[in-house]
Amino acid sequence: MTRKNILLSLIAALSALVALAYFSQFVPQQPNVYERSTLGGDFTLQSNQGPVSLSQFKGGPVLVYFGFTACPDICPTSLEVMRQMFMNLSEAERAQVNALFISVDPQRDTLEHLESYAQFFSPRIQGITGTQDEIDQVVRQYGAFYRFVELENSAMDYTVDHSSRIYLINADGALVDTVPHDANPDELTGKVRALLPKQS
Repeated sequence: MTRKNILLSLIAALSALVALAYFSQFVPQQPNVYERSTLGGDFTLQSNQGPVSLSQFKGGPVLVYFGFTACPDICPTSLEVMRQMFMNLSEAERAQVNALFISVDPQRDTLEHLESYAQFFSPRIQGITGTQDEIDQVVRQYGAFYRFVELENSAMDYTVDHSSRIYLINADGALVDTVPHDANPDELTGKVRALLPKQS
């Protein structure tokens, strides 16, 4: 290819990039996948201190996570990410944010054990659960997933495969986003701060 042809190719490529940059400003931005979603909504489950409803936390962001206390790695990672997020917040910010750890394994996760497990990571995290039917309802509401898996030749009869995302609920009680269980705590902190009510 001659120098002239190379130059013409570069000019054409540059023109295409300029045109793309110009016209992209008129392309509607994709809305958040949860803005028009039917996922989410209020629910009531049990804690060691009594019934807990999502609606009681309206006015501030809530993080929701589905798991179980015998989970060997994914759940502890998720809760550690949340713990670090809470540590990143100021005291005033922290007071406005709550987290709910929903056990999908009520057979083994007693309310007392669930409470101590969740609060080991942060006093702002509440452990809650319910009957299997109640849990299934909440799991369906949030588009989550879990299933029991039998374990052979193990002291544990079974384990649980489950969703591994942290659900972000805004101050109005609506599901607005999710993040991976191993998200960067600073990224999660930024997302939570963006959901804090604006001070007038």
